[in-house]
Amino acid sequence: MTEFIDGVIAKAKSAYKTIVLPEGEDIRVLEAGARAAKEKIAKIIILGNEDEIKAKFAQNGWSMENVQIINPLSSSKLDEYAKLFYELRKDKGVSQEDAYKTAQNANYFGTLMIKAGDVDGMVSGAAHSTADTVRPALQIVKSARKDMAVSAFFFMSKGEQTFIFADSGLTPNPDERGLANIAMQSAQTAVQFGIKPDVAMLSYSTYGSAKGELVEKVQNGTKIAKELAQSAEFASLGVRVDGELQADAALVDSVAKSKAPGSEVAGHAKVLIFPDLNAGNIAYKLVQRLGGFEAYGPILQGLNGPINDLSRGCSADDIVGTIAITAVQAMK
Repeated sequence: MTEFIDGVIAKAKSAYKTIVLPEGEDIRVLEAGARAAKEKIAKIIILGNEDEIKAKFAQNGWSMENVQIINPLSSSKLDEYAKLFYELRKDKGVSQEDAYKTAQNANYFGTLMIKAGDVDGMVSGAAHSTADTVRPALQIVKSARKDMAVSAFFFMSKGEQTFIFADSGLTPNPDERGLANIAMQSAQTAVQFGIKPDVAMLSYSTYGSAKGELVEKVQNGTKIAKELAQSAEFASLGVRVDGELQADAALVDSVAKSKAPGSEVAGHAKVLIFPDLNAGNIAYKLVQRLGGFEAYGPILQGLNGPINDLSRGCSADDIVGTIAITAVQAMK
């Protein structure tokens, strides 16, 4: 694990939140849950068949201390959660019977645990699609602000370097207002995790070096983001935003001096905002696979409670890191 994640784990230990893992059928999830519980990163609740999970713990010599197993199908809370889901979704045509059936689904059950205040956060996605994790989150926990959609980012970390890449996991093609909102959400995340909120709005153009509709979207998004950064809500965070910037201008000081002289952000940006999901997703995978960076995410931001997705190719280390990140997000 990287220095960044070591720091996040230390912070998570100080908070000692309760995190639910809905994928009790996945051995990576069980290993990560056992490790997180043993190291007291968080109190762990695993959803699934109790006998099967206990047997796997025993086979691998993992301690059950600070680990609770809940089977959604037989939980004493099932009726309560089904009623909660019905009240939340009845206006959308969900019947009581539908609500009861849906609440038995582990991802929905875990999300309802957050809504009910029984856990602090959830980590899923090792064995499910992003949609399987995000859909319950949007239906139950919902976005913290009606004027800002939920977005997703990756922590990209190597040695002493840590960056935020957004949106690299959720929003296909944000408009200029959407880009600005993602920038502000990501800046808030940066501050929460001790990363300097210097935000670069990325493009294939720097300061008008190229023209076109795609460039104009980033230019307009940058203008809105700068206005938001100076608003009463965000002014105290010390957010600095610049754009449009090419990636080399955003990251390399010598290039920044040539392409964006006088910029407060260019050359040392830590928060990279991509113009669309194609760019963001491709970039994080290239940096991970060719650059040797650790990628943690996609991490959701803008929800009323922390729920985070995993790559289906994740390792137990990745899950432990995401548990710690989720626990820190749960700190107020």
